[in-house]
Amino acid sequence: MRTLLDFEKPIAELEAKLAEMKKLAIDNNVDVSAAATQLEASIEQLKKETFSNLTRWQRVQLSRHPERPYTLDYIELMCDEFIEIFGDRTVADDKAMVGGLGTIAGQTFMIIGQQKGRNTKQRQLRNFGMPNPEGYRKALRLMKMAEKFNKPIITLIDTPGAFPGLEAEERGQGEAIARNIRDMFMLKVPVICIIIGEGASGGALGIAIGDRVLMLENAWYSVISPENCSTILWRTWNFKEQAAEALKLTAEDMMTNQLVDGIIPEPLGGAHLNHAAAAETVKQVILDTFQELNQIPAEERINQRIDKFAAMGVVEE
Repeated sequence: MRTLLDFEKPIAELEAKLAEMKKLAIDNNVDVSAAATQLEASIEQLKKETFSNLTRWQRVQLSRHPERPYTLDYIELMCDEFIEIFGDRTVADDKAMVGGLGTIAGQTFMIIGQQKGRNTKQRQLRNFGMPNPEGYRKALRLMKMAEKFNKPIITLIDTPGAFPGLEAEERGQGEAIARNIRDMFMLKVPVICIIIGEGASGGALGIAIGDRVLMLENAWYSVISPENCSTILWRTWNFKEQAAEALKLTAEDMMTNQLVDGIIPEPLGGAHLNHAAAAETVKQVILDTFQELNQIPAEERINQRIDKFAAMGVVEE
């Protein structure tokens, strides 16, 4: 049973009518091709109107859609071969952060990303996509390994934030994220970061320092989630829609503020409707971006990376 968001329901109702019309036509041997074609056109038009006028909160809802492809889905669909690597070699293996060597169109990449779960058991195993310090240390270990063997890095960001528990703080959550940010600036290999869903706070930034930072069309990226922002400002989650508008957290907002380098289009209606098409688009963007970055000498690439992030938030009066 497909999960429907409120703004998807009118489209789903028309699609159900279309399916019913086609079934009746088959059962009664009646030609309804003209009516079906007209209804299909109406559905397509409604989809275009709906998804070109989404509010920021609706984009957030789409980014969290339970059927949206996660990191391992993209890896499976994009890679000809993938070998997952486990553990931070210090404490444990964090299941909320996955990574390993993957081959895409003959080129080997180190692919790292946050992973969520689809059911209750998986969500508990993956800690709802919220990494502990071990996850960020594992990610950095894999990045250093990629640098050692001269393999480009891809990071797929999809987290509501780093795990905020007491035990995570005791094991150095802030230090782990800060170290990742510092060391990612100096990586000698090309680094491509893609926000595929939620990009919240330092939890996202801990694997998001790259030569190119890209966002999927219905992803969001912000220092805080709309719910937590609402809780701080209004002492309740009830103003999350207003908070989302104020935060300006969509891909278009990020491009306008020059905080990301590009927007990756999704299939009409969202990536959750067609995993294969979404992954194919991401795959092609990765290959094109890598070809561009691979032409730039390592030292120059590092300097451009530093300059790009140093320019963010600069205001001239």
